[in-house]
Amino acid sequence: MATAAEYKEQLKLLLPPGQAFPREPGTNIDALLDGLSIELARVDTHGTRLVPEANPLTTSELLADWERAAGLPDKCAGTLEDTLQGRRNALVAKLSSTGGQSPAYFIGVARALGYTISIDEFRPFRAGRSSAGDALTNGDWVFAWRVNAPAVTIIAFRAGRSAVGEPLRSWGNDALECKLNQLKPAHTILLFAYGD
Repeated sequence: MATAAEYKEQLKLLLPPGQAFPREPGTNIDALLDGLSIELARVDTHGTRLVPEANPLTTSELLADWERAAGLPDKCAGTLEDTLQGRRNALVAKLSSTGGQSPAYFIGVARALGYTISIDEFRPFRAGRSSAGDALTNGDWVFAWRVNAPAVTIIAFRAGRSAVGEPLRSWGNDALECKLNQLKPAHTILLFAYGD
């Protein structure tokens, strides 16, 4: 990364030879080259900071652009999305939720949002598949599944992932319920269980 002094020297070398473009300090051309070199060095420095902005997990300056492209915030924006870390989590969850119906898919979506969950699937008693002592359930349970989550999910302030002025802790499960209900197969019944 070049400094302002190095850019000024490069700009001086680009000037045409002759008395119309004096290279001595204190001239108008020298003042112009000072201003240009400072700006070129600033842009150069800023350009190197754009590499982390290409990744949704590390973006800061381009987060609003990423959110606009992903359609965020959406109707499921919860209390955890008030922080920089929560906004990044929502962005990653939105970009990585390309579709799926398996428990692993929904566990991955929840993990991207910052939640740790497990999933229980229910199935009715079936001859040949169920054994003696299994619960007898009605046929609708084949379409039901339950998300087990902690009573309260807390996202703590983390240096490098959070911004100045944010709370030291944020909590809430509202975004989890909304996002999973938004992504679940339409014919299924989604239940939530919190705590032990």
